[in-house]
Amino acid sequence: MNHNIYIYILVMAGVTYLIRLLPLTLIRKEIKSTYIKSFLYYVPYVTLAVMTFPAILSATANIWSAVVGFAVALILAYMRKSLICVSLISCASVFLVELITGI
Repeated sequence: MNHNIYIYILVMAGVTYLIRLLPLTLIRKEIKSTYIKSFLYYVPYVTLAVMTFPAILSATANIWSAVVGFAVALILAYMRKSLICVSLISCASVFLVELITGI
């Protein structure tokens, strides 16, 4: 079977272009629905979370240290601590869990 990579690239470019072009051409007036506006407001945050969460769980040698680090980060972020504080304490908690478990 002969696969032409240029066809794959062309198809992916076309799909990407259509995904970005269709909303511009189909939606010409201002969106007035508060439900749709709120949905579109949260799309970037959800996309970032969906891309980040699997990386968090596979970033360490032990899944339990990743879960502990993630939980610590969530708690500190909920308490409105600074980003540097959340990162440092989460990294320290991952280090301690891996030190205790011996991995």
